[in-house]
Amino acid sequence: MMQTEINIALKREMEQHLEFGGMTRFLHWVRAFMIIFLIASGFYIAYPFLQPDANAEPTTFLQAYYRAFHCIAGFVLICASIFRVYLFFFAKSSSPERISIYQVFNPAIWLRTIGAYLFIAPHPHINGAYNPLQFCTYFALGILTFVICLTGVSLYANVYHEGLGALCGALFGWVEYAFGGLANVRAIHHIVTWAFIIFIPVHIYLVIWNSVRYPNGGADAMVSGIRYVENRRI
Repeated sequence: MMQTEINIALKREMEQHLEFGGMTRFLHWVRAFMIIFLIASGFYIAYPFLQPDANAEPTTFLQAYYRAFHCIAGFVLICASIFRVYLFFFAKSSSPERISIYQVFNPAIWLRTIGAYLFIAPHPHINGAYNPLQFCTYFALGILTFVICLTGVSLYANVYHEGLGALCGALFGWVEYAFGGLANVRAIHHIVTWAFIIFIPVHIYLVIWNSVRYPNGGADAMVSGIRYVENRRI
């Protein structure tokens, strides 16, 4: 009996699975850094606390610089998010993510997943990159990203009235009317920012928590793209 258990242990292997493609991982970190920068610069734009030395030359444009870099980062986030959605639907490497959709409609996996987070059940076997709770969370994050980008473009168009600003005003001028005025647009933009602020530490905590409890490549999967799955050969 003991020899059989030893043979099983010796034959146990961890099989590698590519869970996230290279471009998916790259866009994840681009969006992560842009969101952090946008939060910091956005709060400074709302409550500027630095004042350059006054002089007669037209060089005191500190607030304008902050706003310009904030807008640039915003458009980078928009482009990265659009490309990320494209990869989710059409990239071959994103098939594990697409497969995860089916588990959202499985109540048994929902119950086992919640039980795993509550330490009262083992984590269920899942097909794909995400369990149903993760998938719904990331889907909600995508909706929030869409809202904050949409309101951001509306705010941008009301400051810059030529070039790209004029184009954004023509395409997204309806946003101001849909939300009942520019003040409401700014308020929604600010509220959604707080949703991101809450999400970031919770996301980091849960990634580390999953990696410690289930050491199969959870945290570094978004770096290497590899997930390890136990494969027993008896």
